[in-house]
Amino acid sequence: MTKFMVYLFIFLMGSLLNVDTAFAGEALLAIDTGSVAWLLTATAMVVLMTLPGLALFYGGLSRSKNVLSTIMYSYTSLALVSIVWVLWGYSLAFGEDIGGVIGSLAHIGLSGIPLPGMDVAANINMGLAIPDSLFVVFQGVFAVITVALISGAYAERFKFSAFILFSVMWVTFIYAPLAHWVWGGGWLARIGALDFAGGTVVHIASGISGLAASMFLGKRIGYGSEIIIPHNVPMVVTGAGLLWFGWFGFNAGSAVAADGLAANAFLTTNTAAAAAALGWLGVEWIHGKSPTTIGLASGSVAGLVAITPAAGFVTPMASMMIGAVAGILCYFAVYYKHKMGYDDALDAFGIHAIGGTWGAIATGVFASTSVTGPTGARGLLEGNPAQLWIQIEAVVATLIFCFVGSAIILKVVDLLVGLRPDPDSEIIGLNQAEHRENPYN
Repeated sequence: MTKFMVYLFIFLMGSLLNVDTAFAGEALLAIDTGSVAWLLTATAMVVLMTLPGLALFYGGLSRSKNVLSTIMYSYTSLALVSIVWVLWGYSLAFGEDIGGVIGSLAHIGLSGIPLPGMDVAANINMGLAIPDSLFVVFQGVFAVITVALISGAYAERFKFSAFILFSVMWVTFIYAPLAHWVWGGGWLARIGALDFAGGTVVHIASGISGLAASMFLGKRIGYGSEIIIPHNVPMVVTGAGLLWFGWFGFNAGSAVAADGLAANAFLTTNTAAAAAALGWLGVEWIHGKSPTTIGLASGSVAGLVAITPAAGFVTPMASMMIGAVAGILCYFAVYYKHKMGYDDALDAFGIHAIGGTWGAIATGVFASTSVTGPTGARGLLEGNPAQLWIQIEAVVATLIFCFVGSAIILKVVDLLVGLRPDPDSEIIGLNQAEHRENPYN
């Protein structure tokens, strides 16, 4: 009789509260409103990274005659990729696995993604206490900024029509499969590759694809024979500051919960960015004789890139090491690009591919059970050299796939619409030639 009264009480309370009831040994399914609030905030912060953060950062680094063109790449990425992601990108990245390579088209147009009025139990994403729709948009803004990052390599010499077509094809054939490999249950996830927030998927992918574009296009007119310098340093610093702020949503949001893991990712992100900014500044002061504002801003971005794959796996002290090394490595990658014979206009390769590669490998070195838990990921320093080898495999696979795939897409786009403006347009500047606008009147 007593047990019956308990069951009756649970049933009545569940009915009054309009939630699913659960009997002994079963847990109530519910949305975690704290995690939802945090992830909504984190998603908005990642949007801020692209617009206006990256738009200002890249815009300030470019010449005044191309600043609007450069900003258009970031702004249009937000609009264009957001639509592609809803129509088919999300399904290809996170749909039911097909051979470890790609997701199915079961969620094309977000088909099958439950809305708030539908069953609560069906609205829990992959066992996480957040709505599926929130997970969709959070992952979508990662795709947005990845496309925008590539533009730093080909800025000042890429037709806007080519940008549109290239971006749609790149998200479809490069980003979505790679995201599936790492986060959607694909083959890299199966072998145990660690990428907390996008070291391979976002940064190595964008940086190496940018290198492919810069090599395919060739150098800007006047590159190497005339002085080409950033036109607005305060704009660069403002953009870098917004990137640093937004990156907390990028990395800490990737915990997909408001918990201790998010807090650790927040702390390691800030620490790595600070260490990298100082590392770049120090080596620039010694090697280049002057500590510069652009160097400080670039160094902080290098640290943010490098900690991205590791943020949820390493300790704060390890993040300091990761950041400091990233600042030094990326400084020399940028400094010596002229001798390497390619024109990476705004250093997408030198910062994102190099920083992302170091961060992904460092994850295999520094991953610690003090962060991941007793049965969680551990790296070389905790007696697991296999993890380091897995990280190297992931890096190499990403580099080859993205470089070759991007080169093929570039060739197709070149055949269809052409990649590069005519020389007169490039000399005049893409603000006028492409958009018929002046940035400063």
